[in-house]
Amino acid sequence: MQDYNLFAMEKKVLNYRVIIEPEAMGKKTVYNAYCPTLQVTDYGYSIEGVLKSIKEGIELAIECLLDEGKEIPVDNVNKQVITGVEVDVPPGAKVTFA
Repeated sequence: MQDYNLFAMEKKVLNYRVIIEPEAMGKKTVYNAYCPTLQVTDYGYSIEGVLKSIKEGIELAIECLLDEGKEIPVDNVNKQVITGVEVDVPPGAKVTFA
């Protein structure tokens, strides 16, 4: 693994979109996190825990991209719109939550 001299490099802060979804695991809930831009996934037993874990995964993915000499893809989260849409379903349709 390449050793980076962070003091010699200009520090940049990148902001990535992370989607967190709860999932029932028996009587407990786990939180699944996904960073689509870097295709990093992780899970944790709290939102704070999964955010810490996914951040470490994102940092590792960036480090691997640097080691391979590849460009680092970046989200422009300030210009993205993430929302939900309500739709009508026919009466009697069986619906399950994803």
